[in-house]
Amino acid sequence: MDKAKTFRIYNSLTKKIEDFVPLNPPKVTMYVCGITAYDSSHLGHARSAVIFDVFYRFLKYLGYEVIYVRNITDIDDKIINR
Repeated sequence: MDKAKTFRIYNSLTKKIEDFVPLNPPKVTMYVCGITAYDSSHLGHARSAVIFDVFYRFLKYLGYEVIYVRNITDIDDKIINR
């Protein structure tokens, strides 16, 4: 990976801003918990999708091979009947 194409990111485990270093370069995996729909859709649902989609595209732009998985919780009968 070209040094000019690196970036820094907040690590919530260490509570510090650190250089992004993938575990298995050039591969990066992302697992994102999506929405849990319990009522009508709202702008907050779109925000999560957009933020992580932009981050995914940024990583691809930098040349990483990205596997991106997003979870969306099933809607049960109680919600469907609303």
